Amino acid sequence: MKPNIHPEYKLGTVRCACGNEFQVRSTIGDMRIEICSKCHPFFTGRQKLVDTTGRVEKFMRKYGLDKKNQEQKAEAKENA
Repeated sequence: MKPNIHPEYKLGTVRCACGNEFQVRSTIGDMRIEICSKCHPFFTGRQKLVDTTGRVEKFMRKYGLDKKNQEQKAEAKENA
């Protein structure tokens, strides 16, 4: 390697939003992250459904999958 052209490679601490901390070597040093292997659903096996601003309910209403719509369709079939 040529001298004085590579960044310094140092030990840093990574802190996750869940509270997990671990040591890594990097050119950045200390880092804060939102999700790590301890809390990520892929690694934990638990699935988190994050509903941002009612998107799931909006989808259900749009495609007629909500309970009220299903009940109305069932009543209409019975009355017909």
